[in-house]
Amino acid sequence: MFCEGRNSEPDYINGLRRLPEIANDTALNLELHPEQGVPLTLVRMAADRLRDPEVDECWCIFDVEWPQHHPNLHDAKQLAAARGVRLAISNPCFELWLVLHHRDYTKFATTDAAESESRRLDGRAGKSIDSTAYMPLRRQAARRAERLEQTHRKNSTYFPDDNPSSQMHHFLRAVERRRDRATDVE
Repeated sequence: MFCEGRNSEPDYINGLRRLPEIANDTALNLELHPEQGVPLTLVRMAADRLRDPEVDECWCIFDVEWPQHHPNLHDAKQLAAARGVRLAISNPCFELWLVLHHRDYTKFATTDAAESESRRLDGRAGKSIDSTAYMPLRRQAARRAERLEQTHRKNSTYFPDDNPSSQMHHFLRAVERRRDRATDVE
């Protein structure tokens, strides 16, 4: 796992890693870029890591950001597809994924609006989250994210215009499926 965030994303991934059903069978290694890398940097790091024969999969978690997008989003997506790096992109930001744990969210959102709604729902003051509050709700969030994805597909709304959306449900499905095979995810 490679992610740009220093708080909520690592907190969430570490919460997944602590779940007994995942911890017993799946190795999740989380790497943060020392300077909070942009998506293209993260994908390059993941593509390099995939050269290691011990690594089965690499995932990058990053945001689109609204109103100002991260630079080179399309390049990051193309490189990931070419090099076999899996992506879990949240639009506008990871906090939308957190919101989906609590409720549906179907209206266009800026990064500030999604972050504010996320903090309102869980009562936190900053970026760090209590992952134990989110783990029991992760399947509801996945269903809500899948519905958003279906709506965007039906409306022919594609990246990066698929706001709001989160692909974290794909990552979650991969981690939970892989635990049955007892393999590593980087």
